[in-house]
Amino acid sequence: MQKARRPAGSHTAAASRQPSGRARAWARRAPMMPALVYMVIVTQLPFVATLVISFMNWDALRPEERGWAGFTNYKLVFRDPDMRASVITTVWLTAGVVLLSLLLGLGVALLLDHKFRGRGAVRTMMIAPFLVVPVAAALLWKHALYNPEYGLLNGALTWIWSLFGSDNPPQPDWISSSPLAAVAVSLIWQWTPFMMLILLAGLQSRPLEIIEAARVDGANAFQIFRHLTLPHLRRYLELAALLGSVYIVQNFDAVFTITSGGLGTANLPYTIYQTFYQAHDYGRASAAGVIVVLGTIVVATFALRTVSTLLREEKTS
Repeated sequence: MQKARRPAGSHTAAASRQPSGRARAWARRAPMMPALVYMVIVTQLPFVATLVISFMNWDALRPEERGWAGFTNYKLVFRDPDMRASVITTVWLTAGVVLLSLLLGLGVALLLDHKFRGRGAVRTMMIAPFLVVPVAAALLWKHALYNPEYGLLNGALTWIWSLFGSDNPPQPDWISSSPLAAVAVSLIWQWTPFMMLILLAGLQSRPLEIIEAARVDGANAFQIFRHLTLPHLRRYLELAALLGSVYIVQNFDAVFTITSGGLGTANLPYTIYQTFYQAHDYGRASAAGVIVVLGTIVVATFALRTVSTLLREEKTS
């Protein structure tokens, strides 16, 4: 039986009725468009408004002088000695907290990487500080630990001195004597679990066959850590440091709650808060905020590149 031949024009008509590749792609993306538009409105419009205000002379105490200021606010931000001091404080606070949190997190992760009874409960308890609301954690350290009259730290000193028969223990005022260290310790306590979680994930992804082969060849625990574990954790350490830096640069709760920005502890977010709500200089506060956002974007870019590299290495291993 001879098969009926389809006219040549019907193929062209059928092909014209098929949607093009670009149309199919837009059809797949269309359901996501409302969420994309919402994200742009919620996240980008406030930044655009802040960017516009940063180029304006907008002081709530002198509303008649409101107008276009160009880069004047940015020049004032870079010339302001309080702003420069807050930048230095922010760098010291961020670097110190991230470094010590990483070291403590690495130690705790190495301990929790071993199997022992109750490991799950210990791991849950170790994560608990990271789950505490930042303001509540700062209040806990300020009143329950640092208070010179009824705080736990001075109470411990009194108990230790009493063991040796002394009735005159030292009772330091921790916040007044070491304000920046007091803020840093509270942040280290809260951010060590975050570092521990990332590093513990890295430890549990190690190739155990290579470690077992090293043990068979006579390598001790330090040699295995130095030559196998630490190189494997390098990307995880970078990721934890970068993500921690992004968050701790923006810390406001601990500084505001523990020292109220006094005694040389005012970091960039607190100085911006002072400029906005106390000096009412919206233009200069917005310029400082834009500078902080740009600096954070640079750090976040490195963090995202580290995550991408880490994922590629995990996929190829």
